[in-house]
Amino acid sequence: MTSVEVPAHAKVNLLLRVLAREDDGYHGIETLFALLDLHDTLVAERVDGPEVTLTVDGADTGPFMENTVMRAATRVLDATGQPFGLRLHLVKRIPVRAGLGGGSSDGAAALLAVNHLAGNAIPRHELLQFAARLGSDVAFFVAQAPLALGWGHGERLLRLPALPSAPALLVTPPVGVSTADAYGWVSAARKHDGRRGALALDLDSLASWGSIGRMAGNDFESVVFARLPAVRAAFEKLCTTHPLVCRMTGSGSTLFAIYRSVRERDDAAMMLGRTHGEVRQVMTMAAPPVYP
Repeated sequence: MTSVEVPAHAKVNLLLRVLAREDDGYHGIETLFALLDLHDTLVAERVDGPEVTLTVDGADTGPFMENTVMRAATRVLDATGQPFGLRLHLVKRIPVRAGLGGGSSDGAAALLAVNHLAGNAIPRHELLQFAARLGSDVAFFVAQAPLALGWGHGERLLRLPALPSAPALLVTPPVGVSTADAYGWVSAARKHDGRRGALALDLDSLASWGSIGRMAGNDFESVVFARLPAVRAAFEKLCTTHPLVCRMTGSGSTLFAIYRSVRERDDAAMMLGRTHGEVRQVMTMAAPPVYP
C-alpha cells in the first residue's frame, strides 16, 4: 500500500480537573474524554526519496516543522528506519486553539497512518509511548476509545464502556485561548491554596449522560470566563437550552452541550443563531473510529 487516509476526530472533556503542579513544571490532570464525529482528514502517501512534505487545507496550523503531524510522522520514520519519504495532506475542520484536541488528534492520525505505511512495524504499546511524548491528548486519540478516563498529563488512560451516541452542539466564540496562558491563570488563582488531589469516581457516576451531567466540571472555566466575557456569555446562553451536559472543553474557548434528542439539539442551534460564535451540530461516538 502506498497511501492511506485517516480521520482525526475531535474530543470534548466531560470532566477536567487541574491538579498540583509537578516537579517537571507541568500540572497533573484528571479528565473524562469523549470522542466526537467531527474530524479532520489526513492523507499520507509514500514517495521515493527522504523528503517529507505537508500541505494543509483550512485553518492555520502554525510553523511547518512544529506541526504535530510533521513531528509524529518523522518520529515513526526515524524509529523504523523506513527508506521512503512522505507526502502528507491535512484537511482541517476542527477549530484551532479551541479545546477540541484537533492538533493532538492530527498527530495521532499521523502516527497511525505512517506506521501503517511502514507495515505496522511499531507495536501498539510503543506507539502509545510515542503519543505520550508528543502531547497530552495524543495517547487518547491513538487509543481509539469513544470514552476514557485520563490522568497524569492525559497520557495515562482507562478505557470505559461507551455511552450511547448523543446529539451535541459546539459553540466556538470568536476568541482563542492559549493552553499555556490558561494554566498560568489557574496557577495564579490558586497561589495560596493547598495541594489539590484527585476526585473519587465510580462507574455508576459515568454510566449515563444524566449522571455525567451531575458530576461534570472544568477547572479552567472560572479563570477563562473571568478574562474573556464573550466565552462566559456564550456559556450562559447555551445553558438556557436545557441540555443534559453543558461545559467548556479543554482550556477553551469552545463550549459544548449534549441533548436528549436531535430535535432538542437542532432547536437549541436555532435559538442560539450565530450571536455567540460558530455553532456546529455534532454527535458523540459510541464506537471506535474506523481506521485502515
